[in-house]
Amino acid sequence: MSCNSLAYRLPGFLKRRVLHFETEIEIAVSKFAAELPPGALVLDAGAGEGRYASEFHRQRYIGVDLAVGDVTWNYRGLDAVADLTALPFSAARFDAALNVVTLEHLREPAAALREIARALRPGARFLLIAPHEWEVHQAPHDYFRYTRYGLAHLLESAGFREIEIWPAGGYFRLLARRLLNGLQFFSGGARWLLFIPAALCLVPPALILPMFDGLDRERNFTLGYLCTARRSY
Repeated sequence: MSCNSLAYRLPGFLKRRVLHFETEIEIAVSKFAAELPPGALVLDAGAGEGRYASEFHRQRYIGVDLAVGDVTWNYRGLDAVADLTALPFSAARFDAALNVVTLEHLREPAAALREIARALRPGARFLLIAPHEWEVHQAPHDYFRYTRYGLAHLLESAGFREIEIWPAGGYFRLLARRLLNGLQFFSGGARWLLFIPAALCLVPPALILPMFDGLDRERNFTLGYLCTARRSY
């Protein structure tokens, strides 16, 4: 079982400390869905297993993915299997769209964002979430990491406006996450014998460090960024 799998079983207040970025993502998606009108047509571009489909129970949710990211995932619930650079939808069809920790897996992220913009009606809302300091995942389909400036450039170039970008925590939350990531090195074979000693060394400081995150005002060290924008009119 991975460090993340163990962490998801923690009580809510501890989970927020351990999985801060994931918690921020859940909050952002829930807020995004709550602010959309009933019946709105929503595109989840890079939906994976459709993890966020239930958040859009008041809207009409369409999940699209290329279905190559994780061989253990069940992609049968997708509405369409497609490359995000060539969406099988007419222009200006959707009222909103989201792209959650998917942009790093795209060989042509700029082209994908332009295509998402094409599928959105003018003024439609867009939620984009991308990592800045994450480990390699879903290899070999893991190509990029993003700064806030790179994301702003990509969004503007694709035709989005009213762009807002904020970091998911700062240096101390990042450091805490990296300490917990260290437990993964003690989760296989005979290394399990060292898991408890390693946990005793790594977990306490990982739970304390987030308390100091307010000291990092610039937030240049962060796990990732959450962005909202609108398709230009």
